[in-house]
Order: sequence, then structure tokens, then C-alpha cells
Amino acid sequence: MPGLLRGVARTAVVAGTATAVSNRVSRRQQGRWAAQQGNPEPTPQPAYPAEAPAAQQAPDMTSKIEQLKQLDELKTRGVLTEAEFEDQKRKLLNS
Repeated sequence: MPGLLRGVARTAVVAGTATAVSNRVSRRQQGRWAAQQGNPEPTPQPAYPAEAPAAQQAPDMTSKIEQLKQLDELKTRGVLTEAEFEDQKRKLLNS
């Protein structure tokens, strides 16, 4: 049972982090598109929580390593800039 609970918690943390990063990237990309079209004011976006509730739980080191791998993959694909990657990595390691 503890292994199952750990797996579910890890999945929740990874999904919460992926959702937060995806939402941030979408908002940033929409702002860039608006700027390219000459619209200096992007359309207002709903406020998203900085972290998903599951991400606020104290994850174990294995889940942090998995999240770091996912962040690195996003950086490699060009979804995250180096600064955004470092910021997310710092937040993850300090949590």
C-alpha cells in the first residue's frame, strides 16, 4: 500500500508541475503572438495558482529527480528558456 500511495503522490506532483509549466508557457506564447500582431495588450488571462495543491506536499527525492528530468526535456525542446529552467529548478529544489 505505501508503494501505491507513493506512486499516486508522485504522479500528482508531476502532473501539477507539468500543468503549471504548460499554463505559463501558453500565456507567454500568447503574449508574444499578440506583440507580433501589433497588439501591445495581450488578452487578460485567468489567474492560475503558482503551484498545484499536490505540488505543495513534500515530495521525496525520486519525484524531484523526475521533475528535473521533465524540466530538462522542456528546455531541450525549446519550450523553456535557460532562465525559466533555472527558476523552476531552484523552486523545485527549495521546496
